[in-house]
Amino acid sequence: MVFIDAIHVKIRDGAVANRPIYAALAVTTEGRRDILGLWAGDGGEGAKHWMHILTEINNRGENDVLMLVYDGLKGLPDAVETVWPARWYRPVRSTCCGTPSAIPPARTGTRSRRCSELACTAPTEDASLERFAEFADTWGKKYPAIVRLCGNGWEEFTLFLRFDTEIRRIVCTTNAIESVNPRIRRAVKARGHFPNETTALKCVYMAIMSLDPTGKGQARWTMRWKTALNAFDITFDGRLSAARQ
Repeated sequence: MVFIDAIHVKIRDGAVANRPIYAALAVTTEGRRDILGLWAGDGGEGAKHWMHILTEINNRGENDVLMLVYDGLKGLPDAVETVWPARWYRPVRSTCCGTPSAIPPARTGTRSRRCSELACTAPTEDASLERFAEFADTWGKKYPAIVRLCGNGWEEFTLFLRFDTEIRRIVCTTNAIESVNPRIRRAVKARGHFPNETTALKCVYMAIMSLDPTGKGQARWTMRWKTALNAFDITFDGRLSAARQ
């Protein structure tokens, strides 16, 4: 399983501007986390840029990815279909997954209630459509952007409903890369802005290398993934078991 996400840093290139640094984090067949790489971008990356990154990962030997999780990175779907054809799934980790960050701030209780009303907890696609219709009726006038975002991504979101609840929980609520990002953001914020993208990449790299010096965090993480790994193995017809052998 591979998560791809961006951390935005300030880089001085004539003028100071926000630039994304993309991190690819893998969860191995043993449930261990591994950062596959860091890449700087300009925010307008297309299929060619993602093709370069995914081909690089593939050439290192990561040639069987069960699931890729990302947030609306344009051009990435086309590149994935070329590098790993017919071997991947991409549930969108956004509003339709019910993440609190996707919901506008509100009074205590209201925000969590809105999250629970979203469609990701439904057992089937039909039930999900019913919940989405109820959600749109209740909140559509006040928060039309949320309803529009869900509607635009509905075809991709329905892929998500094909998976076991353990897999859904891992993708939506224990997002692997979001547990890494806060440490990176603190390191970046402490330094303000960077003279070039190389120094920014070095800062992010050093923050990642200092995440778990004792290895205890990795051990706890592996234990939490045991149930999900069993669900992955069943869903993907034993491909995890084959990869371990």
